[in-house]
Amino acid sequence: MQVVGVEKTTIQRTVKAEGVLFPLQQAAITPKISAPVKAFQIKRGSRVHQGQLLAVLENRDLAAAAQDTKGAYDTAQATYETTTAASLPQEIQKATLDTQAAKTVLDAQQKIFDSRQDLYKQGAMPRKELDQAGVDLTQARNQYEIAQKHLDALMAIGKQLELKSAAGQLESAKGKYLGAAAQLSYSEIRSPIDGVIADRPLYPGEMAAAGTPLLTVMDISQVIARAHIPQPEAALLKVGDKATIMAPGEDAPVEGKITVVSPALDPNSTTVEVWIQATNPQQHLKPGTSVQLSMLARTLPDALVIPAAALLTAQDGSTSVMLVGADNHAHKTNVRVGIRQDEQVQITEGLNAGDKVVASGAYGLPDNTKIKVEGTDEKQGG
Repeated sequence: MQVVGVEKTTIQRTVKAEGVLFPLQQAAITPKISAPVKAFQIKRGSRVHQGQLLAVLENRDLAAAAQDTKGAYDTAQATYETTTAASLPQEIQKATLDTQAAKTVLDAQQKIFDSRQDLYKQGAMPRKELDQAGVDLTQARNQYEIAQKHLDALMAIGKQLELKSAAGQLESAKGKYLGAAAQLSYSEIRSPIDGVIADRPLYPGEMAAAGTPLLTVMDISQVIARAHIPQPEAALLKVGDKATIMAPGEDAPVEGKITVVSPALDPNSTTVEVWIQATNPQQHLKPGTSVQLSMLARTLPDALVIPAAALLTAQDGSTSVMLVGADNHAHKTNVRVGIRQDEQVQITEGLNAGDKVVASGAYGLPDNTKIKVEGTDEKQGG
């Protein structure tokens, strides 16, 4: 049997699980209108950029409708501009003439009053005729002020209503034009993200139905592995912890880190969903692949470790080792176990650095069995 020494080393607590790969982003592009596919600008596997034109749907009827509404919009725009600069309506024109006539009368009465006032001062005209000229001047001034106020009111109300009507017609025409232009824009299918075309089920000439995916774009420059972890192990993990992803057919694991630890349990499996994100520059990792995940939960330096084979576990769950004493006899010694890493086990209680334990063949070995030590390997002597 083999005997090894208890040594201090760095041991890591890792959580292992199976997961499934998903793309970093994915967009199933569904057209907003139903129309035959006029042309595709890409094919499956093509790399595309955000905003890139991917496909064009048949749009001659939409282009004609947009052109028609554009004409109506231009006409309404011209009408509005003409109205804002146009002369006054007929009623306002009449009020303007009335105001001008009242101003002429006022000016005439003012001259008469001024002339009679000069004659009165010279003693060539009686006071009575001067007073009458004053009355006539006051009446002319009142008539002018009434005519001017009427004109101002018509200008304010009439012009406002006329402009409001023209503005309403312009807005209506603009809305119809923008709606038709939007319908036309829906015939151009563009990518919402950077990525790769993962699916293109139709061919040119086939009918694209509104609400049915026409193209699928995936961003696989990075991948996300999703796994469901038992609650006790998930409690050891946190966002930012290092992890590795091992995919079938790959020679080495891909390094990543934990980006999501769900705050809630899955009600069906009572597990916690954990996401691991990793770069995928060569795009060897394919979405949908089942992978093996290893998540680093804790690192302990200077931990006392022994081979896992040296640990004995009783039916009641207690753990022990066969400790080789100074008398070269193996003595059963109870120990407490900490972290396990691959074929190593941390011992938190029961052993000291430099102790020697039976590493293999300890099961069934009677207590106080003499052990013969030969060099670095130790074998049973009898």
